[in-house]
Amino acid sequence: MQKIKVIIMGAAGRDFHNFNVYFRSNDAYEVVAFTATQIPGIEKRIYPPELAGPNYPNGVPIYPEGELPKLIKEHDVDQVVFAYSDVSHEYVMHKASIALASGADFRLMGPKTTMLKAKVPLVSVGAVRTGSGKSQTSRHVAKILKNKGLRVVAIRHPMPYGDLRKQVCQRFASYEDLDKYECTIEEREEYEPHIDNGIIVYAGVDYEKILREAEKEADVIVWDGGNNDLPFYKPDLHIVVADPHRVGNELTYHPGEANLRMANVVVINKVDTADPKNVERVKENIRMVNPKAKILEAASPITVDKPELIKGNRVLVIEDGPTLTHGNMPYGAGAIIAKQLGASEMVDPRAYAVGSIKATYEKYKHLGAILPAVGYGEKQIAELKETIDRTPCDTVVIGTPIDLRRVMTIDKPTVRVKYELKVLGSVTLEEILEEFLRRSGKQ
Repeated sequence: MQKIKVIIMGAAGRDFHNFNVYFRSNDAYEVVAFTATQIPGIEKRIYPPELAGPNYPNGVPIYPEGELPKLIKEHDVDQVVFAYSDVSHEYVMHKASIALASGADFRLMGPKTTMLKAKVPLVSVGAVRTGSGKSQTSRHVAKILKNKGLRVVAIRHPMPYGDLRKQVCQRFASYEDLDKYECTIEEREEYEPHIDNGIIVYAGVDYEKILREAEKEADVIVWDGGNNDLPFYKPDLHIVVADPHRVGNELTYHPGEANLRMANVVVINKVDTADPKNVERVKENIRMVNPKAKILEAASPITVDKPELIKGNRVLVIEDGPTLTHGNMPYGAGAIIAKQLGASEMVDPRAYAVGSIKATYEKYKHLGAILPAVGYGEKQIAELKETIDRTPCDTVVIGTPIDLRRVMTIDKPTVRVKYELKVLGSVTLEEILEEFLRRSGKQ
């Protein structure tokens, strides 16, 4: 029987997972290539034979997504599998049109073919868009469970942008582990806060192997999702975060809408800074597509360590990179606090940007006087530092989830912005998690 030839479109995460759990040992298919986008420098690699398995003794090549039509024709491809997240429904259909026009079927894979089952209770935390507050919600959930005396392990959505052979199954329990695995800024932003809370984090490439290792030291697992992707594991409780600053996105982005429709609990975050009318519109949209979901409202209170360095000063605001870039947010917590505390000016860094930072501004036209903390490798981190050094300002406002001063020297006065989740109203996440634990036999 002739094998079905497949190309998987991805961004070094969901694409590898779909391959591992469905295609790797499936003799009915031949994956001829991955294509890659979103993250700088992740294409022109090989998914290594050590990970690809015996059906792929030479591994699987990874090409830039722009080569998709050529690859379909060269390899006589039967199916194109779309496997990355936080893109509009319209964007997905444009990619489908490219595949169809080139002669291939277009495919989206769902929970039945991609979710693995854990042997311990599992809470998943996802979102409708990048930057909704998913990470702070994951931390909040993990802390609640840990405070009940449970052994809690967080498994983070993949960010394997380096040597894939070294990233098969990674365990992070200390800052030394972050250095050991040469973590990027994006990885540190997700792992450090969990480590600070005494939570062990697993991540990597092979999420079957990761799950089995995590189960050995966990009473309960928290899936800390990436972007607005679906969980890699079948959740016993699925919590999804919505953002009223981008009202309507919960129904128009992939796979965020699917997350919303699957949710047991929806947390509408940032109600303290959003228009109340938009909060109500998000509630209406949730009730329309998922009337059984419990709806919670939450705030993201912002604190800053040295507010006196903001008032009356020219500030350079640095925000979480993915939130600003493919999350399409024009600002974050740093900009909000700078305005609240009376900065005289938010200095526009675009004229001072270099290298890949300059390219980021050219790609994401919605960005204004904000510096996205993109740092997917040593070169990009160096270019981020040079951009900071070149930008004339009195104070640097660090609005990223980690303290950037851990990964670079900033020779200017700095302030650190922090934000955590605060659930409002009569129903709390504590009560929801207590009921979850009772059902799971853990309480």
